Amino acid sequence: MNLVRALGSVGGLTLASRVLGLVRDSLFARFVGAGFASDAFLVAFRLPNMFRALFAEGAFSAAFIPMFNQRVAQEGGGLKAGLAFAEDALSVLLPVLLVMLALAELCAWPITYALSGGFGGVGPRAFDDAVLMSRLTLPYLVLISLVSLLGGILNSIDKFWVNAAAPILLNLTLIAALLAFHEVDPMLTARNQAIGVSVAGALQLGWLIWACARNGVMLRLRLPRLTPDVRRLLALIGPAAAGAGAVQINLVISTALAASLLPAGSVSYIYYADRLNQLPLGLIGIGLGTVLLPTIARQLGSGDEDGALETQNRGLELALFFTLPATVALIVCGVPITAALFQHGKFTALDTLFTAQALGAFSVGLPSYILVKVLTPGFYARQDTKTPVRFATIAIALNIAFNLALIVPLRHMGPPLATALSSTANVALLYWMLRKRGHFAPDAQLKRRALRLAGAALLMGGVMWFLNDRFAPYTTGAGITRWIAMLVLVSGGGAVYGIACLVLRAYLPADLRAMLRSRRKSA
Repeated sequence: MNLVRALGSVGGLTLASRVLGLVRDSLFARFVGAGFASDAFLVAFRLPNMFRALFAEGAFSAAFIPMFNQRVAQEGGGLKAGLAFAEDALSVLLPVLLVMLALAELCAWPITYALSGGFGGVGPRAFDDAVLMSRLTLPYLVLISLVSLLGGILNSIDKFWVNAAAPILLNLTLIAALLAFHEVDPMLTARNQAIGVSVAGALQLGWLIWACARNGVMLRLRLPRLTPDVRRLLALIGPAAAGAGAVQINLVISTALAASLLPAGSVSYIYYADRLNQLPLGLIGIGLGTVLLPTIARQLGSGDEDGALETQNRGLELALFFTLPATVALIVCGVPITAALFQHGKFTALDTLFTAQALGAFSVGLPSYILVKVLTPGFYARQDTKTPVRFATIAIALNIAFNLALIVPLRHMGPPLATALSSTANVALLYWMLRKRGHFAPDAQLKRRALRLAGAALLMGGVMWFLNDRFAPYTTGAGITRWIAMLVLVSGGGAVYGIACLVLRAYLPADLRAMLRSRRKSA
């Protein structure tokens, strides 16, 4: 399988999802703004969203995919043997999820308090509204976990696009809810969004069930059986959740501290900034992580250590190629990008400034967020989920320390910067351990290109800094003008980066032609 081709398939659908996500957030900013109503919904959405990132994009995939591929390859039964293992996993997973949902619904009040710090002491009625939103979003936990099981199977048989398309349904559902069910009272609009979250989860599950059936994957419901394989799967999921979810856990901590210690609206500034920061993370990091894990697992399973090393080097190269310019662009052009997307309706110019400041702090850690997705498959493909969790625990401790140190002097910029710094520490530890074990070493091509890509990104940043003021009147203009201005600004920066890459010989036309040829051969 060609890495670029697979990444293009996942990345293209993820791009569609992220663009729709920006449309959704733009409408949410217009109808709800940045205040207590938006903070309450975002806290309610934080738990299922974190669970999606930990479970669907992290822990379950990290533990399940290598074991599933092992059963398919080693037991002689092909896909049938893998599906038998998946049915055993489902027999235990489903009742556990239902019990978790029941407990979470019963404990919605303390969960909401823990995630928000009580919103700094709001009134009982307002807090009850926030608890209701949490209860409305909690069913998404069960639905997205089942989606991750089916998506993991499809990823293992190289049907990456199906699972990558599922988040589009979430964004379309929430956009429809905003357009059809927005109210004058922002709290009612936020409540309708909470209902839309669980409706979207049901649609995503239906999509995966249909896609599995089309590909000959049908799972039967069985009575729970704790087979040795299922016991091992469960043992791997816990560490993998913490290892893959350090960024999400850090965001939860940041959200709780911001809700309890900072003025109303601060949670929303951090959320909107994180959403912009998540665009390159979703396109590059999640796409690469999705493709790399089953690829490296297959290579190691067949004894191809050199192939696995080559795959990781090229994965890091692709990550840097896309991540470095995105990092510079979000730091340099945070204000015009935020204004173009969100500054209308109930979202003010001051909200734009504060969101852009939080975005700049988040973006410092953007390379780290993405490199985590590239480095952890080197552990998970070898069924080592304990090492990443040790490093993630260190990162979480650092995040808490940085939050406490920075939140008062830097206010809404403190939690994002703390998350960026702790994520950078996590990546450094992962890289150090892979090098120490001899499981990864950067080759000459990666070293050469990394420095040149960094130089090209800095040149691009200088040009975009010069263009910022000239585009400001248009990015705050009326209607579609703001979107066009933002796209022209970003596209111009991309063109400068491409030219700089050629001038600095980071990527040459011959490299691009070779990449395209390899895509055609694997098509």
